[in-house]
Amino acid sequence: KMDDDDDIPQLSSHTLAALQEFYLEQQQREGMKTSQGFNQYSIGSIEEDWQLSQFWYSDETASRLAKEAVLAAGKGGRIACVSAPSVYQKLKEQDGEDFSVCILEYDRRFSVYGEEFIFYDYNHPLDLPENLLPHSFDIVIADPPYLSEECLEKTAETIKYLTKGKILLCTGAVMEEQAAKLLGVKMCKFIPKHSRNLANEFRCYVNYDSGLD
Repeated sequence: KMDDDDDIPQLSSHTLAALQEFYLEQQQREGMKTSQGFNQYSIGSIEEDWQLSQFWYSDETASRLAKEAVLAAGKGGRIACVSAPSVYQKLKEQDGEDFSVCILEYDRRFSVYGEEFIFYDYNHPLDLPENLLPHSFDIVIADPPYLSEECLEKTAETIKYLTKGKILLCTGAVMEEQAAKLLGVKMCKFIPKHSRNLANEFRCYVNYDSGLD
């Protein structure tokens, strides 16, 4: 007699990967950037999922933004990544460089990074740990999880609280006017790419002379 589970069609690893990618994209479209939504579909271990967090930016874009952040922060600078895990990971790859970095992120799996991880929910923009002093970061890189005015407004409160001045914002082209109004940032020539194409045109905005033009 054959084993019962022989009848169950086995998905190939390729199909599984495609399925996982589909779920991630669907999640991204719905803006479901919650740890629960993320873990629900995770097939691999945490490590593999960290790699999948890279669906935010292509490797090249994450590297370029990380490099820009290091230059903008200067020697011994402090960098805050708000909802921008792929840039944070690129910065971590450059260990030994002369800067420090924090990640403010809703996905609690990033807590493995220890003290550098700060749980962040944009609905409570100033609900931050006491040791995170105002205006203590040389640059803040932010990628608000939703393309909505409310989300940008709330994330902007966090950005303004954290930064000494420099801001690098990544969001949709449709937010240009509001970004200028809230944060005084202008669109750069550099166009950030995602590993998978998003429906919305995506752009970078800064309020200082950056290397992104």
